[in-house]
Parts: sequence; C-alpha cells; structure tokens
Amino acid sequence: MDYVNLPTIAALSDCVSIINMGDCKAVRVIHHNAQALISLHGAHLLSFQPTGQADLIWMSEDAIFDNKAAIRGGVPVCWPWFGRIAAPAHGFARTSEWTLAQHRENDRGVIIELTLQDSEPSRAIWPHKFFARLLIEIADTITLTLEVENTDSNPWTFSGALHTYLNVGDITQTTVTGMGPTYQDSLQQGKVCTGNEELMLTDTIDRVYTAPVSPIVLFDPVLDRHIEVRNQGDNSAVLWNPWQQGAKAMADMHDTGYQTMLCIESTLHAASLEQGKQLVPGEKHQLVTHLSIK
Repeated sequence: MDYVNLPTIAALSDCVSIINMGDCKAVRVIHHNAQALISLHGAHLLSFQPTGQADLIWMSEDAIFDNKAAIRGGVPVCWPWFGRIAAPAHGFARTSEWTLAQHRENDRGVIIELTLQDSEPSRAIWPHKFFARLLIEIADTITLTLEVENTDSNPWTFSGALHTYLNVGDITQTTVTGMGPTYQDSLQQGKVCTGNEELMLTDTIDRVYTAPVSPIVLFDPVLDRHIEVRNQGDNSAVLWNPWQQGAKAMADMHDTGYQTMLCIESTLHAASLEQGKQLVPGEKHQLVTHLSIK
C-alpha cells in the first residue's frame, strides 16, 4: 500500500500525521524502525512495515474506504461480538469512528491510542455502556491491545477478535505451526476435528483452534521470513482463507487476493452473546496480538 507520499492533512509530530484514505481519515506513522497506517474508521490497522521488510499486513486492492463499510484486510476490531451471532456481523466497533486520544514516540518507536465509548447509535444496537481503547505499539515489532471496560451499572457479556490478515508471498507454500491440534470447523457446522501439527493450505479454511500455543508461527519461504503471532486474553485462534471461490464472491477482494493472505486471529470465541465473557461494572479485559519477524 503506497501511503507514504499521500498529502498530509495535519502533522502531529515528526513521526505522526493525519492523511485521507478515500473518505477515511488515517493516522500515518513514519519512524526509522517501521511505517504504519491506522484508519480512524474502525481503529483499523491498514499497514505495518518494519524497515527493510515487506508489509506484514495484507490489504485488499479492492478495499472500500467510504467511511461506512468494514474495510477488507488489515486488522479489523471485531467487538462486542465475533462472527454472526448478532447483527451486524463481527459487531459495530469495526465500522465506528474512533478518536485519536494520544500518541507518543521515542527512539524505539511510536505508540498510538484510539478510543471508543457507547453512544446513542451503539446503544440502539447493543444496550450497554462501555469504554474501549486500542493501544498500537509500533516498533520493529507491533503489539495491538484492545482493552474494554464495563462502565454500565449491570454486567454484560461479549466476544471479539483482532482479525489479523497477514501478508504472504504464496499461500500454497506457506506453513503454520502452533495453532494446536483441535479445532471447530466452521465449514462443517462447527464440527470438532483434529489436525496435524503443521498446516499447509490447499483449499478454503475457516477454523476455530481451541488450544493454540504461543507463538503461532507462519513460515513464508517466498518472502523468506517467519512471522511469530503471540496472543493474550484469547480463548482460541481463528485461521481463515476464503480461497478462490470465496474471493470471487466478495466485491471488495480481487479474485486472486486469497493467494497472498492468511488470517491468524486473536479471538475470544463464543457460540452466542450469552455465552461470551462476562464483565461486571468497572471490570476490564485485554485482548492482545503481537507480531514479529524471526
């Protein structure tokens, strides 16, 4: 994604500026250790490129930046639910306008903090009070921390995911380890299955791995790198690639887009909203994903 030379709307510091991505405002980070781009629409990480490396994050070349639709690729924030257990699918956080609360930088990197809280439109969808913040720590590695707090007077339950799309050279040559042996196969109505310790894709995958280890490691021989994914605050790791048939069915993904991406998601999975994680008033929970190249 070529965003470095796009016109600056506002320069916030030597490393941080605001630019337009279509109709979306985005935070651009240019630091000597890495570059990154985050849309305020959805608090959506669009790019993370350590110096000297190809982007770790995959973005669809047909992604829609209309400040309304969910953005295809990057790291969508799925909250206060994950999946189609309620409407809209994957919750409303990924299509809400977040606020840039603060940014800090030093010789190692840049920290961006985005926030979202309940509003009349959000309570019409999900009738609870909350405060959410996404902390994005950008250096030669990246850490995304979604912290949610119950600011209501009653308990509520939730699920969610940091729905990371990883950029790979060729999905048919990519292998993954550390996802664990047991998964629920969404292509077989959630059937519980057991798989191999190493995964290499030959077709569509949509799996909820229920006992992942840390790190999950993606080996990409084409780009000559191992990507380590370390998750916290999760109960599962979702792996997804729509393959050719799925890509063709999406207006915002090129027919060949599936060839260079794989989602490895830090997920709090639940079969329904009622079965999600409960937070009592004043309680917080953090969902984390950390990406690094080894």
